[in-house]
Amino acid sequence: MLRLFASVRVAAGTGKVDIPGNTVGDVLAAADEKFGQGFAGMAATCRVWLNGESATATDAVGADDEVALLPPVSGG
Repeated sequence: MLRLFASVRVAAGTGKVDIPGNTVGDVLAAADEKFGQGFAGMAATCRVWLNGESATATDAVGADDEVALLPPVSGG
């Protein structure tokens, strides 16, 4: 499962989607392909989490795992 928040959620038109992959990088690459260049550009700036922990592209993903993309937060 891929969970999306804020601007990447808007770009994808959904907050969660099932995207298969063996690693976090596989899931993200498939999401980029599915949602297009605008999404991919935003996703590249996001923090990536796997089951609530910071993740890298090589982390393994199982059927029950959740990958999440959180865009940078700005405030004033």
